[in-house]
Amino acid sequence: MADLTIRPIEPGDRAAWQPLWAGYLSFYETTVAPDVTEFTWKRLTSSGGVSGLLAIGAAGDAVGLVHFVFHPTTWSMGGSCYLEDLFVAPAARGQRVGRRLIAAVAEAAKANGATAVYWQTEEFNATARRLYERVAKRSPFIRYQIDL
Repeated sequence: MADLTIRPIEPGDRAAWQPLWAGYLSFYETTVAPDVTEFTWKRLTSSGGVSGLLAIGAAGDAVGLVHFVFHPTTWSMGGSCYLEDLFVAPAARGQRVGRRLIAAVAEAAKANGATAVYWQTEEFNATARRLYERVAKRSPFIRYQIDL
């Protein structure tokens, strides 16, 4: 997608962000309570510790989103960047939007002094995994989780 702009999410972007967020949740066949979505939005548009970018197409429509978090780590002085959510609207897939969003997170992480960007996806997400195999090295770590 030649005429694509990647920029930080701004307070006035709620109407553009909301359908992408809903699409992301739907893709993973999950829901979050409305108050969680509201809390997430507030964190994205204030200094709430979560950063976000939108991909804006030539027509001015939002075609992708990415959310990420910087955090300290015991493995470096610069910390790490966790790419938490990445979603591209179905109509914009195959046009390098996801690749450009990941590259923008890497640039932001480097500017923030982070030494690594990392993320995870579900095993079934073959389309995304093909992209991830091209832009990053797969980690040998296996994730464990305790739901509280």
